[in-house]
Amino acid sequence: MRILLVEDDAKLGFMIQYKLDSSGHRTDWAQRAEEAEAYLDANSYDLYILDWMLPGTSGFELCKIWRDRQDTTAILMLTARDALEDRVNGLLQGADDYLVKPFAFEELFARIVALGRRKQSSGYTEMYSLNGLNLNPLTQEAARDGVPIQLTKRELQLLSYLMRHPGEVLSRERLLNYVWGSGAEVTLNAVDATVKLLRRKIDEPFAFKMLQSVHGRGYRLAVKGEDGHD
Repeated sequence: MRILLVEDDAKLGFMIQYKLDSSGHRTDWAQRAEEAEAYLDANSYDLYILDWMLPGTSGFELCKIWRDRQDTTAILMLTARDALEDRVNGLLQGADDYLVKPFAFEELFARIVALGRRKQSSGYTEMYSLNGLNLNPLTQEAARDGVPIQLTKRELQLLSYLMRHPGEVLSRERLLNYVWGSGAEVTLNAVDATVKLLRRKIDEPFAFKMLQSVHGRGYRLAVKGEDGHD
């Protein structure tokens, strides 16, 4: 699941991002509303986790602003406010769930799973399908022509991004920024290594090779019937 976390507490924000990424999610972390808006301009998300008491524009206000834009992405509010009136106000402004600080990470994960299940039951399931290759990022399940494929966290994130942009050439820099994050202390070789491992899993057993290298430009997930380069 792609998650935008907005939390101004540096220690807590770092820990939440670490825990979420370690469990297979892809988390962008902003400490102020302005940073969150910048992330939204560049990415789409499955879940927003908002701290209520942010400096400047609060998480409560952000929730209202995004709902006024007709943004239906699930919102989980984090707050030290535990009064009934505060919880009710948060839900009325458009939040889908509410977690009071301090909280156990097990409860946070359970609420994320519940929100994802609610999303599925509402009739929407994030699924990608291309050339017989199917991927469900929410359940982290992949298969090609009915054959299950076991993916690591990085491979899952890389394949998810490629499948969102079928046929499009994606630069190594763009893939690095999405999968590892713009502040990650890794080189472009990490992209090449992960592509190599992913290619073995989704291409080697099959006649049509989907994951193609485009010399000097990057990688793309080819669509049958289109001309491409190996």
